[in-house]
Amino acid sequence: MEALKKKLQDEITALEYEFRNELPREILRARELGDLSENAEYHAAKERQGMVNARLGQLQQRLAELSMIDLTKVPRDRIGFGSTVLVYDIVKSVEIEYKMVTSEESDAKKGMVSTSSPIGRGLLNRRVGDELKITVPGGALEYEVVRIVTLHGDKLEA
Repeated sequence: MEALKKKLQDEITALEYEFRNELPREILRARELGDLSENAEYHAAKERQGMVNARLGQLQQRLAELSMIDLTKVPRDRIGFGSTVLVYDIVKSVEIEYKMVTSEESDAKKGMVSTSSPIGRGLLNRRVGDELKITVPGGALEYEVVRIVTLHGDKLEA
């Protein structure tokens, strides 16, 4: 979680510098070129300024949301944020491991699923031994929860 907060803060810092220092210089330089109605550099700089400002707002809001997460309230007896989960795919007869992460950290190829994704929502609050069916864009998945290692390090297995 701290690494994600640092990544967001680093992006905020870079965008704030661009917004406060580089873009005003670009806009001033473009204004000096003359007629603003036909000045592509001016319009491009103003458009970039709007996009940077919007992205700054999004990042600041997300950072505030992450700061509000109380990790002490993440469950110790079932799947929650930060859990590493081993499931048995009933249809394919294989075991699959997932790590429950934020949407910014998700990477399906690495088994890192967002708690807000279809698989993540289907797994949340499940316990070892639970059988579940999750509807995903490609159809339905049928899993049995085999093992859970919670954010707190608690290891639960059948």
